[in-house]
Amino acid sequence: MTATEPAGMIQAPSVAAVRPPLPVKMVIAGGFGVGKTTAVGAISEIEPLTTEAAITEVAAGVDDLSHTPAKTTTTVAMDFGCITIDPTLKLYLFGTPGQERFGFMWDDIVEGAVGGLVIVDTRRLDDCYAAVDYFEHRRIPFAVAVNAFDGRVEHTLDEVRWALDVAERVPVIVFDARERGSVRDALLVVLELALARTGG
Repeated sequence: MTATEPAGMIQAPSVAAVRPPLPVKMVIAGGFGVGKTTAVGAISEIEPLTTEAAITEVAAGVDDLSHTPAKTTTTVAMDFGCITIDPTLKLYLFGTPGQERFGFMWDDIVEGAVGGLVIVDTRRLDDCYAAVDYFEHRRIPFAVAVNAFDGRVEHTLDEVRWALDVAERVPVIVFDARERGSVRDALLVVLELALARTGG
């Protein structure tokens, strides 16, 4: 303290306190077996929390396994993971169950989310209509991410956009749910949409 400083004044620290990153919630949605759990597992910096249950004979009779014959489990509540984008921002990822019979959980899972990534398997586009409709009706920013199973997709992005009847403002992209960098890029597309919505 110098002679000109009043007694009892507390000097500010020379280095500003480091703030924790801002937590942001994002939802990963889509139909049964499109790669939601895979995407969360590929990007999460923590061991992802999953609620996988074995596919029973009864469930196998309801869920279409023709394109995913090796699939033996399914998400019955949600998947959870997180990724720090930079020192200022951390994404908390919530994956929804794909079957319509678990749709009653969606409102709780989506509450507070800034946006959604709807994963699509072009071999069965019908399975993702419910997710697209959900985000559209609630005016939640979302992007459509076509999962490149075996490194290819069955339809062009223009054909996917037409089939899903999504607006031009909705990005339609190709990604690989198994690749960390590809999942990151898809999530950043949604984050940019959310920031544009809030004027950030």
